Amino acid sequence: MFTYYLDLARRSLRRNVALTVLMIVAIAFGVGASMTTLTVLHVLSVDPIPRKSRDLYFVQLDPQKANSYKPGEPPPEQVTRADAEALVRAGKADRQAMMTGGNAAIEPERAGLVPFFADGRWTSSEFFAMFDVPFIAGGPWTAEDDAHAARIAVIARALAEKLFGATDVVGKTIRVEGTELRIAGVIDTWRPTPHFYDLNTDVYGKGEQLFVPFSTSRELKLSRSGSMDCFDQSPEPEAVGAPCVWLQLWVELDSTAKASAYRELLTHYSEDQKAAGRFERAPNVRLRDVRDWLDFKEVVPRDVRLQTWIALGFLLVCLINTVGLLLTKFLRRSVEIGVRRALGASKRSIFLQLLVEAGTIGLAGGALGLGLAWLGLWVVRHQPTPYAELAALDLPMLAATFALAVITSLLAGLLPAWRGCQVTPAIQLKSH
Repeated sequence: MFTYYLDLARRSLRRNVALTVLMIVAIAFGVGASMTTLTVLHVLSVDPIPRKSRDLYFVQLDPQKANSYKPGEPPPEQVTRADAEALVRAGKADRQAMMTGGNAAIEPERAGLVPFFADGRWTSSEFFAMFDVPFIAGGPWTAEDDAHAARIAVIARALAEKLFGATDVVGKTIRVEGTELRIAGVIDTWRPTPHFYDLNTDVYGKGEQLFVPFSTSRELKLSRSGSMDCFDQSPEPEAVGAPCVWLQLWVELDSTAKASAYRELLTHYSEDQKAAGRFERAPNVRLRDVRDWLDFKEVVPRDVRLQTWIALGFLLVCLINTVGLLLTKFLRRSVEIGVRRALGASKRSIFLQLLVEAGTIGLAGGALGLGLAWLGLWVVRHQPTPYAELAALDLPMLAATFALAVITSLLAGLLPAWRGCQVTPAIQLKSH
């Protein structure tokens, strides 16, 4: 029966090509605009580490001066070196990692390569296990390497291939800023999007190529990147006791009970620091998981959300126009419908026939809308925005395009199909 309805739909659509094209184009433009903006919203709001996003927490403390306090304001988004090192040493979380971004000059030994800069991450040993960083050779350095500022590094696949033409390079050395560092491991291509663990650097960047123990980076005086805020004067803002916030501190806690306990620990730590004279304000701490942190930072730009609502509004307008066109089309066929009813067709069969016709229009509109969405995303990829290269349809969004087109057309066809199946056979036969 469904095949029969499809054949009737094909015949009906061919009888009035202009009206059919108009409906297909209306749906296509609505679907194309909506899927363009929805795809951008999808790639920007995806969970960067779904398996652990509720177990990873960003730590915030408030070591600032009391005279600058504003009631209700959140603490700084980073921590001081003294606080980061103290909390990591305490080891009260399942895992903890302090870090900052940076870059360093690489001096290759491979013929034909000239020195170049690579983006890096200066961190502690548990960074890799905490964030599920995939290794293809070797592994991370140890806590002992952290303690002794070992001359060691982990590098990315791309850097290994560039320097050595291979990835099996564990034990070899890499020359960084004039110092030889032994390679402990090589990670596979790893690019969490957004760059959630440090939003001070490129939010949608391609990821770091060089990882070095934080303690080693300070001894070698490797340059750092990202913001630094000092609430008092300091000749050495990166020193242990400097009154400057510039490090990110993440902890892993695999239960809500542990998270509550760690939040209490931060409060007690702040009270102790205030009693010691380091902190001047009352305890003001935050412990946000990955999703909460991204929401707090408004990683998805407001203009993207606004554009999505505008596009969905445009889709609604297209839907209303399609309802009017389908209503006109179906009511023009009152005589045909009346004859079918007189020959024994039920209201239900007429309703399903007209609904299949609306769905067919939706499929055609979806195919055209998919092309328009690809065109829209191509335009987005050529815009000067940091997330431009990420704007691409994946399989779920591809399926969503056709689903949206069919559902839209079926919704648009409900009222016209219902009105069409209400035709009274006797009146139509009598008048003709």
